[in-house]
Amino acid sequence: MSAKLRVTLVKSTIGKPKKHRDIVAGLGLRRLNKTIELQDTPEVRGMIAKINHMLHIAQ
Repeated sequence: MSAKLRVTLVKSTIGKPKKHRDIVAGLGLRRLNKTIELQDTPEVRGMIAKINHMLHIAQ
């Protein structure tokens, strides 16, 4: 059983580069202050690292 990460979008994507908006959508985040659970994989970690200034991460 792999670990899970709880990811919350805390900053808006308005005015952010298209790459950042695409990453937010790729993670499955749609609205501010909504939390989702993701598998802790290297791919997800890489996406989170690119936009960590917009997210709150809990384990």
